[in-house]
Amino acid sequence: MASTQPLLCRALHSFSRHAVAANFAGFISTPTFSRIYATRYMASAAEPFLKVQIQRDDTTFDAYVVGKENAPGIVVVQEWWGVDFEVKNHAQKIANLAPGYRALIPDLYRGKVGLDVAEAQHLMGGLDWPGAVKDIGASVQWLKANGSPKVGVTGFCMGGALSIASAVLVPEVDAAVGFYGAPSAELADAAKAKAPVQAHFGELDSFVGFSDVTAAKQLEEKLKASGVPSEVYIYPGVGHAFLNDSPEGKQRRKDMGLNDDDPAAIELAWSRFSSWMNKYLSS
Repeated sequence: MASTQPLLCRALHSFSRHAVAANFAGFISTPTFSRIYATRYMASAAEPFLKVQIQRDDTTFDAYVVGKENAPGIVVVQEWWGVDFEVKNHAQKIANLAPGYRALIPDLYRGKVGLDVAEAQHLMGGLDWPGAVKDIGASVQWLKANGSPKVGVTGFCMGGALSIASAVLVPEVDAAVGFYGAPSAELADAAKAKAPVQAHFGELDSFVGFSDVTAAKQLEEKLKASGVPSEVYIYPGVGHAFLNDSPEGKQRRKDMGLNDDDPAAIELAWSRFSSWMNKYLSS
């Protein structure tokens, strides 16, 4: 299954629908793909989310809100799967962190969810990345207009890169935390970040140029050059998407050849996230 990882890396690093399709075409047609990704991953828990609609420019998109009203806000940006069970798990966890947050997930895919690799790569391949940053900006503005005095942005994988990009491109962002994803220079130059940025990566992450150790260190240097407060952490012995610790998330990682499982690393990453957001989003 290791062969899926460079393909996924190139897909994540590209903004071109055709490039993504070409990268995955061979893998998707293999019997291995059909065997492993026949399983559909669905949310099983009750969802305490309020669905709202947010408008920006000439488009309207759905967003899912959970947490205390008038609390500091955090925009939570999806992985390449879309608004699925895992990003909702993360948003609920964030909402419950002390001192309490209002978490908002913008639906970048406009109601579509990648239930397997083929669907996810198709959706991400068609994503308008600069438009996604605008969606994040509109989400930040919605939270501030609806009672959140300060608002941060966080995200995972694709969403990690977008969260860091928002610290460069969205002036209203008060802090950002990105997990295992760095934006390309095409999208946003991290050396021009305007909000404090914290970033987390796994030492075993092999998505070259996007979330491997080299990409993490390059991001760290760019953030230092920006002059904003920044922290970049690399966790030994874990790979990509190491925070995905739900039973469904663990199985999906194993199906993709990601077999590490380190609860201590997960706890430490969330602790650092909590401290960072509390520091910069406190009124």
